[in-house]
Amino acid sequence: MTTAVATRVQDIAGTYTLDPSHSRIGFVARHAMIAKVRGAFNEVSGTATVDGSNPAGSTLEVTIQAGSIDTRDANRDGHLASPDFFDVATYPTITFVATGFAVVDDETVEVTGDLTIKGVTHAVTVPFTFGGSAVDPFGNSRIGFEGSVVVNRKDWGLTWNAALETGGVLVSDKVTLEFEVSAVRA
Repeated sequence: MTTAVATRVQDIAGTYTLDPSHSRIGFVARHAMIAKVRGAFNEVSGTATVDGSNPAGSTLEVTIQAGSIDTRDANRDGHLASPDFFDVATYPTITFVATGFAVVDDETVEVTGDLTIKGVTHAVTVPFTFGGSAVDPFGNSRIGFEGSVVVNRKDWGLTWNAALETGGVLVSDKVTLEFEVSAVRA
């Protein structure tokens, strides 16, 4: 049996489930204004109905368990989970619900949606690059996308910071959100 694979974003159609073991939703922030700290959320779920030929008919919903934050430092992760940052006891999830899709070219789709963190919602547009489609050895049809966008964390009430003796602050306001997504056709 031969299965056709899509080489253009316009050729994708179907309902897909995010594969968390082959995806990464993460972030990069400046630390002490001299280095970058990278982190990711290890528990994510999501579904998308994709119609490449009619993007307006597409949907996407992603849920992130805020407490699954992982920066490879338990103390920092605990601080990020605290009320100073994500307050995971009060706001256990971060959500993204798409409100619009624009196919830019054969490899690029811009996804606009409502990003909700700590009960605060703002629209964000993420340009995604289509990595292609494939059928894995288990017969699953997969698609892949990568994207990133820079946001100001203060827009979502993530305002904690500490001044440095040399000037500047401990944590940058600008944070790059990174998405590496593999999804399986339902």
